[in-house]
Amino acid sequence: MSNRLKSATSPYLLQHADNPVDWWPWSDEAFDEARRRDVPVLLSVGYAACHWCHVMAHESFEDPATAAVVNDNVVAIKVDREERPDVDAVYMAATQAMNRGQGGWPMTVFMTPDGEPFFAATYFPRAQFTQLVTAVGETWRQNKDRVKGESERIAATLAEQAAAWTGLGTGAGDLPLAELTSEAVAGLQEEFDPVNGGFGAAPKFPPSMVLEFLLRHYARAGSAEALSMAGQTCEAMARGGMYDQLGGGFARYSVDATWTVPHFEKMLYDNALLARVYTHLWRRTGSALARRVAEETCEFMLRDLRTAEGGFAASLDADSDGEEGAYYAWTPAELRVVLGDEDAAFAAEVFGVTQAGTFEDGKSVLQRRAEPSDQERFDRIRGTLLTAREGRTRPGRDDKVVAAWNGMAIAALAEAGLLFNRPDLVNAARDAALLLDSLHVFPGGSAREGAVRIVRTSRHGVAGTSAGLLEDYASVAAALLVLYGVTGEDRWVPVAAALLDTVLTSFRDGSGGFYDTADDGEQLIFRPADPTDGPTPSGAFAAADALLSYAALTGFERHRDAAVAALRVLAPLASRAPRFAGSGLSVAEALLSGPAEIAIVGPGDDPRTADLQRAALHRAPPGAVMATGPGSPSGEADVPVPLLAGRGLVKGGPTAYVCRQFTCQAPVTTPAELRETLGRIAETLRGET
Repeated sequence: MSNRLKSATSPYLLQHADNPVDWWPWSDEAFDEARRRDVPVLLSVGYAACHWCHVMAHESFEDPATAAVVNDNVVAIKVDREERPDVDAVYMAATQAMNRGQGGWPMTVFMTPDGEPFFAATYFPRAQFTQLVTAVGETWRQNKDRVKGESERIAATLAEQAAAWTGLGTGAGDLPLAELTSEAVAGLQEEFDPVNGGFGAAPKFPPSMVLEFLLRHYARAGSAEALSMAGQTCEAMARGGMYDQLGGGFARYSVDATWTVPHFEKMLYDNALLARVYTHLWRRTGSALARRVAEETCEFMLRDLRTAEGGFAASLDADSDGEEGAYYAWTPAELRVVLGDEDAAFAAEVFGVTQAGTFEDGKSVLQRRAEPSDQERFDRIRGTLLTAREGRTRPGRDDKVVAAWNGMAIAALAEAGLLFNRPDLVNAARDAALLLDSLHVFPGGSAREGAVRIVRTSRHGVAGTSAGLLEDYASVAAALLVLYGVTGEDRWVPVAAALLDTVLTSFRDGSGGFYDTADDGEQLIFRPADPTDGPTPSGAFAAADALLSYAALTGFERHRDAAVAALRVLAPLASRAPRFAGSGLSVAEALLSGPAEIAIVGPGDDPRTADLQRAALHRAPPGAVMATGPGSPSGEADVPVPLLAGRGLVKGGPTAYVCRQFTCQAPVTTPAELRETLGRIAETLRGET
C-alpha cells in the first residue's frame, strides 16, 4: 500500500499516514481511482485537535480488519478541514441537510466518483462503521443507478441553497444600519443568558464577533444593555474553566451552560479574536480583569503557539496520553503533592477544586470565580502549579500556519502591544506578518500588474498547496493595515492593497456579495458563498471590514462602495440570526461612526508619537483607522497613504489629525487634547443615534 499522506503539510493528515486504511489526499487522482474501480468515495474530514476524530481513528482507521472493509468497498479520502475549508463547507452543508441541521467532526460522507454525496453523518463506533461501509458497498453494486440519481438530486438542491446567498438583500436605497444594529441588540437580548452570560444553552461557544459588535454598539450608541451583555459574558468566560487559569488562553467551548468544563482543544483563532475583544473591553471600561486576560492570552499565543518561523500554530490538542483534559485537570491530592497541605487548601478554594470533582474521575477543571484574598500568595502558587504542569505530557500541537488565523493574531497582538506598552507583542505581530508576506503571498492570479495570490497554509517554512480563501485575503489585509497604524511601517500598505485588489477581481459574485473561493479555484459541486459567521468571521464580512479600513486610509470610494454592498445581507440576518452576523454588524457600526480617520504625524522614534498613538487607539470610535508616519505638508506624492497627505508637524512636534470622510478637525499635539477631540466625536455619535 502506497503511503500517499507522508508528504502532506497537514499534521492531521500525517497522523493518518501509517493507517492500514489506503488513504488518498483530496485530489483528482483519487476520484479517477474511484471511477476506475467503480466504487463510491468515502470522505473523512477532521482536524488535528479534534477529540472525536482521534477516537474514530483509534477505533476504526487503525484497525486492520476495519481498514480491509474500507479498502475493499470504497476509495477513502482524508481532508484537513482547516487546510480545505471550502471542501469542508460544501460537504458539511450536505451533512447538515441529511441530519436535521446537525453536523460536526469527524465528518463522514459517502459520495459518487463525481463528488455528489448520498450519505453523510459524523462519528461512528467501529462496529457501526464497518456495517455502514459494507452496506454502502453492497448498495452501490446492486443499485448504482438509483444511488447516482439520488446523489444528483442532493447535489442540485445544495447548489440551489448555496446560490440563494448570492445577491441576498441587494436592492436600491440606503441600508438602515442604525435600525439593523438596534434590532440585532434586541434579538441578542432574547437569547442572552442573564445568569451565566453568553447566548443560548449548552454547549456554549465564545461569541467573539458578537462581543465585538456589542462593544462597538455601546461605544457609538451608549447602549447600557449592549455593554452589560458583553461585560457579563467576558467575565463569566474568564472566570470559568474554559479559560486556562494557569497558562492563559481559551479552550474551544464549554460543554455546559456555566463555562465550567471545556472541550479542551485550544484554537489560534479563538484566542486571537478573544485577546482583541478583551483588549477592547479594557479600553471601554478600564476593567482590570479584561486587561489581565488580554495580556495572558497574548502571552499564551507567544509561549505555546509561536513557531520557529515567527508564525502561529493552528491549535493545541484536547488530549494528552490519549485522555481528554489530562493536562489541565487536578485533584486535591495532586495539589497537595505539589504545594503542601496549607497552600493546597488555599489553591483548592480559589480554583474550585473539590473532592467530588467538576470533571471526570474526581478531577476538577480550574476556575477563578472570585479574586484571591492574598494576591501575592496566589501568584506564587499559580507559578508553582504551572511549572509542575509542564512536567505532564503536553497536548499535541498542530503547527501548520493558517494565513487567516495568523492575520487575526497580528491584529490582536499589534493593538494590545500598543495599548499595554508591550513592544514584545508588537514585535511578534511584525514577525508573523513578515512570514506571511515572504512565504504565503506571491505574485499571480491575473494579467494585472501587481496582482497577488495567497496560499492558505505553511508548515516548517514550506508553503502548502491549498489556495487561500476569501477569509485569508481579507483577514491578512485587515491585519496589515492595523500593523501599519501601530508601527508606521508603510511597507504593509501596498501588500494589503494588492490582496484587496484580488478580492475585488476574483471573489465578487456580481450582486454585491462575495464567494468564498476565487473564480479560478477548484470547481466543487457548488461554489460556497456563506456570509454568516462561524467560529471566525465570515469571509464576506471580513472582506467588508478590510475594504472599509482601506477606504478610510486612502479615500478610495471603490473600496468603500464594495464594503457597503457586502453588508446588504445584514437586512435579513440582523433580526433573525444576529448571533451569526456579529462581524457584519461590527462593520456596520464602523460605517455609522464614519469610520474615524486618525493621522499621527511624527518620527517613529519619538516617544511623543507613541503617546499620541496610544491615546488615539484608546479612545478611538468603532472601526477607526490610524495612519502613522512623517506626513507630507506639501502633498500626496511623498506619502504611501493619502490620509497623511497635507499633514505636517505643529510647532515642530508630533501631531494628531482626527477626520471623518477626510474632513478634519483642528490638529492637536498632546494626548489630553486628542482624548478630548475623540470624546467630542463620541458625544456627536451618540447624539446622532
